[in-house]
Amino acid sequence: VAGFKLSSFSDCSVHVIVSLTGREPLVFLPGTFANEPPNGKAHLKRCEQMTLTRRQKRLCRRETGLAETLRESVRLSLLECRYQFRNERWNCSMDGRGSLLKRGFKETAFLLAVSSAALSHALAKACSSGRMERCTCDDSPGLQHREAWQWGVCGDNLKYSTKFLKKFLGQKRVSKDLRAQIDAHNINVGIRAVKSGLKTTCKCHGVSGSCAVRTCWKQLSPFQDTGHLLKYRYDTAVRGHSVTNSATGETELASPRRHSNTGPRLRPTELVFLEESPSFCRPSRYSAGTAGRPCSKDTSCSSLCCGRGYNTALHLTTLSCHCQVRWCCHVECQTCLREEEVYTCKKH
Repeated sequence: VAGFKLSSFSDCSVHVIVSLTGREPLVFLPGTFANEPPNGKAHLKRCEQMTLTRRQKRLCRRETGLAETLRESVRLSLLECRYQFRNERWNCSMDGRGSLLKRGFKETAFLLAVSSAALSHALAKACSSGRMERCTCDDSPGLQHREAWQWGVCGDNLKYSTKFLKKFLGQKRVSKDLRAQIDAHNINVGIRAVKSGLKTTCKCHGVSGSCAVRTCWKQLSPFQDTGHLLKYRYDTAVRGHSVTNSATGETELASPRRHSNTGPRLRPTELVFLEESPSFCRPSRYSAGTAGRPCSKDTSCSSLCCGRGYNTALHLTTLSCHCQVRWCCHVECQTCLREEEVYTCKKH
């Protein structure tokens, strides 16, 4: 089943393990080849440095720019995950990530969704920016009176992105295994979240702004909007279970709202988990705990510190103050010191 395992990265070098099939990790090795042109031998080298299935390597070699797009998607998903969970007990840290992805927690569901969303987003952007040779701008507006509109701006090609993503991840058959069904469902939640943020943007042309002709293009929302939506899906996630379809005799994934074989199915937009999450308060195989984490006295210390209390320290910071404008175009400021209270969770 498709998904991502994210590891640490920096602006200069990347060391990321992304599991796209649940069995074969995609490895980005540290290096400086990001500055090389994404074609020829450099492109093939990037593909070879990744641990992919034979079919995925073939697709990577064929799609110039795909390796760097995968790399960008990892950066997007990791930054967004850390931002959305910055005030939570589990803060999307790298500690225990491998163990976490083997379980069916809410956090696992979010990781799968945000990773597939980032890959879908990055692929669509790569098409519109010209970084991939086999796709280009979106050219299917599907809007009324399209004959009166000219598509003069390159739109984000989410249609190609979604099609290619399913091909790359190999999502074809529905597994009978409950965990596999849940993982596949959460991956699709991420893809749907990106699709829900696709908007049509238009610009009017004509005499005195009469809008006789409009230039329109499809544009994805900023990825942070997708992150906010998926965080909401995380907060409202439901626990899934399996039921037997009386008509087909096959096992299907269902939500707690389904009380019979004819009841409502799981909503395609809601994240699903299989088991309750640990508290993440103390160090475990899933996280480093919350000891030493900075918190806000009024909003997050109570929850983040798990009842252990928090330490208070005074830090001195410098800032510009008493600024004055000098003729004509010069501003002079003094440097002031300010004391700030910093709170961190106690260990015991």
